[in-house]
This record gives sequence, structure tokens and C-alpha cells, in this order.
Amino acid sequence: MDKAQPDERQLAVDLFNHCWTLLDLDHRSPDEDDEMLHAAHASRFHWGRAGRPEHRARGEWQCARVYCVLGRTEPALHHARRCLELCEEHRLADWDLAFAYEALARAHRVAGDDAETERFRELAGTVPIADADDRELLETDLASI
Repeated sequence: MDKAQPDERQLAVDLFNHCWTLLDLDHRSPDEDDEMLHAAHASRFHWGRAGRPEHRARGEWQCARVYCVLGRTEPALHHARRCLELCEEHRLADWDLAFAYEALARAHRVAGDDAETERFRELAGTVPIADADDRELLETDLASI
């Protein structure tokens, strides 16, 4: 492993967490919205260089979530679909697959497509998740759509 890879991994983690700090704010300024969006994309970029497939999928999921929060349908759907593609391509299951479906449900909600929202919400709920805390987090997220 070259020296740059651990640095890239740390950047990916730090940016992912920073993005969540901004997502958790009750109110964000337009500058904070921009910062949140750029942090999500920057995290995904660094995971693309130093992460495994599940990290790339989670980066796509976070980008989709940010675009949903910002009410931007097309990029939300794009990143949610990309998250699912990565899960399918690399046979990712459990948490990753369930949240790929959650991202699609949420993006379709932003798009105003109730049928697809419910279809993907149901798919997410059927994915087996080994960890009870992870299952609870999924159910909480699904209920918030």
C-alpha cells in the first residue's frame, strides 16, 4: 500500500463525517448546503481511490441523501441508482443493499413518485440485516421518508 492510500482513506472518513454534521443541522445556510454537497462528493472521490466497493456504494448513498435533502431530484436518483448498481455488481448485501433501496425510495419521494417510493421502501424492508441496531436504523430512516 502506498503512502497516499491511508491519507485518502482518512480524508474520505473525515469528509463523510463532516457531511453528516451538516446534514444533522436543523437549519443550514446556503453556504453550508454547498459545503455539505461538496463534502459528500469529496468523500466519494477519496473512497473511489482508497476504498473497497462497499465504501464507494456508501459514498454514492451519501451523495443521494444530500441531494434529497436539497430537493434535487435528478442527481438524487442518479446517485441512488449508482449505489444500487455497485451493490449488485459487487454482490453487497445486508446494510448496503437495504440502504441502496432506502436511497431509491427517498429519491423517488423527492421526485413525487409514490409508487416507486413504496416499491423501494418495501424492498429495503425485506433485506436481511444481521445487526439489530442496523435494522433499527434502517427502519427509522424508512419511516422518515
